[in-house]
Amino acid sequence: MKPLRRCHWAGTEPLYVEYHDREWGVPLHDDRQLFEMLILEGAQAGLSWITVLRKRESYRLAFDGFDAEKIARYGDTEVAALLANPGIIRNRLKVLATIGNARAFLEVQESGTFDSFLRGLVQQHVPREGSPAVRGEVPAKTPASDAMSKALSQRGFKFVGSTICYAFMQATGMVNDHVTGCFRRREIERAAF
Repeated sequence: MKPLRRCHWAGTEPLYVEYHDREWGVPLHDDRQLFEMLILEGAQAGLSWITVLRKRESYRLAFDGFDAEKIARYGDTEVAALLANPGIIRNRLKVLATIGNARAFLEVQESGTFDSFLRGLVQQHVPREGSPAVRGEVPAKTPASDAMSKALSQRGFKFVGSTICYAFMQATGMVNDHVTGCFRRREIERAAF
């Protein structure tokens, strides 16, 4: 039996392969899942994605299942506990950004869903489908990620630079960057944006 062809970055690390095969690029519409992915992409800044994936379950426990209403109420006691938690990335700026981002996220939701807000930005700037043949053709950022970064920053979000926003767009299916020949590309093309 011929092995499945995957995007190069998936490699052979089982956690990466599982993430690639089941999650990466699948369109998400659930606000809580989108919030989780935005926080995790921001936590990755300066680190590898595998580091974040290995800590993902600890993040879910530490941040109340990414319940933005609970996180938005965190104070000094919760911050101290998070900074002492070896299961997460204990960077004070990233922890504080998560709390601030929860508050900004709730403000966006006052006018509708976070999903519709984000997808409205993406649809104005880029088609859903890229067509990378090899990993070198996958951009690090685009006009859509620039616009998303700017819009999120203006609303008070932190750790939402254009490169982080593009990785977030890739992960949540706002763009399909599975390379040509990857078995997931066609499956994702059939998924609803």
